[in-house]
Amino acid sequence: MTVRPLSGPDELDLFCGLSYVLDHELADDLATGRRVPEWMWVALDGERVVARAAWWTDAAGNKPLALDFFDLDDTLPVPERVAIGVRLLETATAAVLPAGAERPEYGRFVPPDWHEDPVARDAVEARIRVMEETGARMLVERLRLEWRAGTPVPEDSGRLVFRPVAGREDLLALMAPVMEGTLDAHGQADLASGLDVRTAAEKQYDEELAGYSTPMGWWRIAELPTGEPVGFVIPARNNYNPIIAYIGVLPARRGHGYIDDLLAEGTRVLAAEGVDRIRAATDLGNVPMAKSFERLGYVNFERAFNMVWDAEEGGAGR
Repeated sequence: MTVRPLSGPDELDLFCGLSYVLDHELADDLATGRRVPEWMWVALDGERVVARAAWWTDAAGNKPLALDFFDLDDTLPVPERVAIGVRLLETATAAVLPAGAERPEYGRFVPPDWHEDPVARDAVEARIRVMEETGARMLVERLRLEWRAGTPVPEDSGRLVFRPVAGREDLLALMAPVMEGTLDAHGQADLASGLDVRTAAEKQYDEELAGYSTPMGWWRIAELPTGEPVGFVIPARNNYNPIIAYIGVLPARRGHGYIDDLLAEGTRVLAAEGVDRIRAATDLGNVPMAKSFERLGYVNFERAFNMVWDAEEGGAGR
């Protein structure tokens, strides 16, 4: 068996010897620098691809931010699949990441019924097992949701007054208290690592929200008619889709259904741009958010999960 990176973009067809739902994005990712051939690895049995892995970043020249492709030949027996996957992943990780560097998260999109479908479950669990063999642990499973053009656009209930976000500090003043009691697994992990709510909010703003190229003028802060803040919603567009990036309700305002008002406003902002669809995601454990999406006509079309390597488990090439 040969384990190696792609020699160049001309080997994209080889990489696609196995398939995944994001294959259609690969060519553009390579053209824009969100991927480079040196981050795209295959395990070959002769000329047959039996495993593959690839990292992604948000802009050309940045470091790898996510391991988002990892596939195995699911016709092989599970022990063989896992052994090949571990060899590929450890070899590629040691080459792609500097020694001792923190490993980016592994994320995968999976069918919404993968727990009940024996074929899907076999494939998913084999990939999870490879990650666990290399020291990763499951962080969270998430629902992936979609609003589609033609779905009724929610009307404004009139309970809240919406205004644009005035700037970074205007939003951070609300993001920090929203972190208190958050049901989001990534937010909980940041707080568990020792960050205070303000620092955790700044991290999310700088690493995620600040990177969107769509106008900050789309972002909304919600207030009561008396002017007291309730929360915020961040409609945006990432590199691939219009999205609801973030919804937050202040702790003192939770339990009054304002989450529906915020989601409705974010949906209206994007629908007014004439988009065909709006994507969103929420943790499986965030039941209030999931129910809000359902009420407003969002469809759960897929699931996703994220796995992480804790620092004490070792960095690249362990």
